[in-house]
Amino acid sequence: MSPEELRDLYQSVILDHSRKPRNQGELPPPCLHAHGDNPSCGDEIDLWVRLDDQNRIADLKFTGQGCAISQASASMMTVKMKGQTTAQAAAMREDFRRIVMGDGKPADEDSLGELTLLEGVQKFPQRVKCAMLAWRALEQALEGK
Repeated sequence: MSPEELRDLYQSVILDHSRKPRNQGELPPPCLHAHGDNPSCGDEIDLWVRLDDQNRIADLKFTGQGCAISQASASMMTVKMKGQTTAQAAAMREDFRRIVMGDGKPADEDSLGELTLLEGVQKFPQRVKCAMLAWRALEQALEGK
């Protein structure tokens, strides 16, 4: 895929998820919940997570406001996380952090799927926090913080 085709795909996927976010809304209790915000730009995310009896993410939803990157990252993350164990979620979070921060190669890039399209965010350090906002909220929810 040429750099131009990759850029076009990146823009298309980000815009689609930010305009039509998947898994938007709240889950009724009992579930885990976390709020995340990015004071530098005003982005906010509330995330609700329900685990099944095998410690898998049975469902998760989010609400929030912010830039296209933060909303698309949250939407894309919720799609990928359903059915993952908490250990798999933590590994995916670390791999995602690596690609958006340009901090080494992910351990399992294939598991991230279209989330790898957010790799270009590493060129814009102010946007890294936007891309990581939902992921930090997921970590906090799973840790009960």
